[in-house]
Amino acid sequence: MREKKIHPFTETLHTGLSYAVIGSKEELRHHRHAWKAWRALQGFGCTVYLVAAELKRWEGAKVYPDLLALTGKVQVAVPCLSPEEVPNLVAQAQAAGVEQIWFQAPSWSPKLQEQCEQAGIPAVRGCVLRHKVYRPPLGYFRPCFWHGSRDLKVPSKRHL
Repeated sequence: MREKKIHPFTETLHTGLSYAVIGSKEELRHHRHAWKAWRALQGFGCTVYLVAAELKRWEGAKVYPDLLALTGKVQVAVPCLSPEEVPNLVAQAQAAGVEQIWFQAPSWSPKLQEQCEQAGIPAVRGCVLRHKVYRPPLGYFRPCFWHGSRDLKVPSKRHL
């Protein structure tokens, strides 16, 4: 049996952790950021769960109604919604035993940062897609390719 290779994203985040991508029915249906982050983390070989209150299943995967349904299973929450759409994110994460929150660009706010500091949950800011390897020439047209040109890249498990 082949040993799973762990790739780093940041100093504290890597592919060996389990992730919960928090989105909505619309985010997933229109293949927006939550869907892209979920697919990218799957492609990296991470254990990843979907959280969306309005869905039961998505593309064959079980969808959980909130973080509390994943108590003990997830180490990192990845919110892909605006702060107004997840008002109790930090409280839920703390109750579910989440160790870190990886805020995507539109999901971070100073108020959420303050709540994370009070709860003792490290908050990481950045985009999951910045770590994806985009094959040329398509990579040149992806904004995340340029924004993350100096970030650590993780090869897709299909390319290992």
